[in-house]
Amino acid sequence: MSKGHVRISRRGLLGSAVAVAAVAVTGGPATAAAPLRTGAARPDGGGQVPAVWREFTRAPFTHPQIPYVGRAGHRGGAARFPRRPVVADVRAYGAVADDGTTDCAPAINRAIAAAGRAGGGTVLIPPGTFRIDDLIRIGHSNVVLRGAGSDRTKLYATKNLTELIGVYGSRYGGDKSSWSWAGGLIWLAPTARWDSLVAAVKAKAWPFEGWTGNKRDEWETLTTVAPATRGSWSVTVADPRPLKPGRLVLLRLADDAGHTLLEHMSGGGPGPESYYWDDKTKLTSYVPYEWPVRIARVRGRKVTLERPLPLDLRPEWDPRLTTHVEPLTGSGVEGLTLEAIETPQSPHLLDKGYNGVVLQCAYDCWVDDVTVRHVDNGFGLVAASACTLRRTRVAGRGSHHPYFCREGSHDNLVEDFTIEQRTVPAPPNTQLHGINVEGLSSYNVWSRGDLQMGTFDSHRGLPFANVRTDITVNNDGRHGGDASAGPLFGARFTHWNIRVTNGRAGLMKIDGLAPYSATVGLNEVTEFDQIDVPDFTGDLHSRLELYGTTDVVRPRNLHEAQRDL
Repeated sequence: MSKGHVRISRRGLLGSAVAVAAVAVTGGPATAAAPLRTGAARPDGGGQVPAVWREFTRAPFTHPQIPYVGRAGHRGGAARFPRRPVVADVRAYGAVADDGTTDCAPAINRAIAAAGRAGGGTVLIPPGTFRIDDLIRIGHSNVVLRGAGSDRTKLYATKNLTELIGVYGSRYGGDKSSWSWAGGLIWLAPTARWDSLVAAVKAKAWPFEGWTGNKRDEWETLTTVAPATRGSWSVTVADPRPLKPGRLVLLRLADDAGHTLLEHMSGGGPGPESYYWDDKTKLTSYVPYEWPVRIARVRGRKVTLERPLPLDLRPEWDPRLTTHVEPLTGSGVEGLTLEAIETPQSPHLLDKGYNGVVLQCAYDCWVDDVTVRHVDNGFGLVAASACTLRRTRVAGRGSHHPYFCREGSHDNLVEDFTIEQRTVPAPPNTQLHGINVEGLSSYNVWSRGDLQMGTFDSHRGLPFANVRTDITVNNDGRHGGDASAGPLFGARFTHWNIRVTNGRAGLMKIDGLAPYSATVGLNEVTEFDQIDVPDFTGDLHSRLELYGTTDVVRPRNLHEAQRDL
């Protein structure tokens, strides 16, 4: 094992699971939403500890407002990424730095393909600027594309995805561009998923994007699963024979005619039960809920997972473990800047596809020390899970979606990220979002961020159980999403230690918007947007603690504190 590779053994994983589960058992069940309290001051003067945190530590996997995200990211949030042996240098395949005329994309892609044929390894790009007239694609697992650092290696992209692949139209027709929320000039996606998507673009057909591929019947049942509760680390299966430790499977939950699964994702109760779901056609197209997870241990019919269950498993939702398209695992992009040719930002939903780095159908992959500049859309997670984006930056003329997380992306970690203020004024009829999450995506974390522009965007589609923590934001963006996509928020959204520099409240203070949510350690905000209205009636069972404080709430970072429990 290489020096930088942090490996979690099954014994270590199970030990940590049992240890944390013991905390939950001995602490008793989670309490109901309590009256607001001001928190207890720490004796060292290091900030206040909110009551909701003390409750969470007693029942970390089943708390009604705060999700457990302590194992989000690549290998459960490991501090180091694997250091794979170098198998190729792009110069050996014809890449030339700094001449401004040589298209280096074919050479880089040949080097990546060679690494894939070798079973993985690192492809080096040395210091310098390399022109690319095509996109860079990583389609095999365990392949790492590594530059010399984001301040030393640059890929200069001259074309967009519309030019390179074609017009990727909207599922609803018209002239909207799906490159507004898909595809990257560095694109990590398994070959089968890539081939099916490109074929759909060529055929001008909208593909359903997900872990099962373009068609919802492209999966096979491994075994059905007995009822279980959210937060359980183990499940009981009907047939354990197809399951082995380390295997990546999909937990698949279908909805019923009464949409009780969607109600459960929203926290349940009178509000979600009275919500009208039947006309939310875009939302219902995201169902079934598909959650990829590795098997940690098999003992008879009892199967232990690497993460606790994100939802209850009920018979009416037909819970089962299934196969999926071959995923991309163990691949990464490191140490480079991707700069697109500078063009004005396109009008809203007409993006041409000057996009940054996208991970699609990826699991346990990563991006580290990467900057994108002059892009339509920055970093994307599309049906991607357990991935880490670390030390990433969106810079230049401004973006539509600096970060997007959609189509059932789960358990991802975005940390130490920056959205720079745009270098030119925004053109008319353009839109700025920020850090986006939508489409039943769950248990994702945005941590230690600096949003010099943008907002905490939801494009509806009922994302749930996501965390934003330890972030400074100049809140000047707006959320998106049409009515057919359903609610802005499901249950267990948490905003923890958020510093809004311009005082604008929209999508920061969510106790009046998100059911079973928690807003903790937010400075005082005003200027609420008229479009930010709750989707559910009645008591939202949300928590607001230490609002208006100028102190840092302890723990400062909710994700790190959960990881260290």
